[in-house]
Amino acid sequence: MKVLLLTLLLSFSVVPKAAAEQYMTQEAFLTAAFSGEAYKKQKLWLNKKMKQVAKQILKHDYNALRVRYWGAGHKTAWILEEIGKERPITIGVAVSNGQIDRVNILEFRESRGWEVRYPFFTEQFDAVGVDDEYTLTKNIDGISGATLSVRAVKKVAALALYLHTQTDFANSAQ
Repeated sequence: MKVLLLTLLLSFSVVPKAAAEQYMTQEAFLTAAFSGEAYKKQKLWLNKKMKQVAKQILKHDYNALRVRYWGAGHKTAWILEEIGKERPITIGVAVSNGQIDRVNILEFRESRGWEVRYPFFTEQFDAVGVDDEYTLTKNIDGISGATLSVRAVKKVAALALYLHTQTDFANSAQ
């Protein structure tokens, strides 16, 4: 009995838990994204073509019927989730004039890869767009040991850029 109890205690102490850690609230992200400017909550209903492009970008089906976002003038802000290794990462992406203004990690739930939250990584996305293949127009340097988290952030950034093009806010900039 003592051996079983000791084995259970050791197994729980050795296995790292993937506790969710919130780095930024939704409200703080939106305030920063719009620099205090008034913004409006919106919905983008996804049609078949949009879902196909989302699947191309994410490399898996995107099952949502609609995506909530916020917009003002020629700017949109998206709060999207993508799986890192096993758990979702909540990522905020602000897009203006077809380019990324900012990327912030709002919540991270994995046990590894949390380094993607730091500005040395997220600032690489500033002024990045997507090409006709929905690939980011700038190479984003990875982080050793955080490969899956890096991929997740890159996919969400590309998806937010594409979704921005499907809104009236993108059209108002032209």
